[in-house]
Amino acid sequence: MRTWLKEKRTIKGMTQQEVADKSGIKRAYYTAIENGTRRPSPEVAQGIAKTLKFKWVIFFN
Repeated sequence: MRTWLKEKRTIKGMTQQEVADKSGIKRAYYTAIENGTRRPSPEVAQGIAKTLKFKWVIFFN
């Protein structure tokens, strides 16, 4: 599980649906990324990072 991602989302007071909508992806895909069962493409990582305001490369470290 990507606890850091969930923490960033909850600090912003956003639901998974809100992050997914603002990132241009489906909620199920975002949930899988947050749970660590899927890895985002660079484009999706950039969208999520822009929404939650962090550097997108953290997904690939």
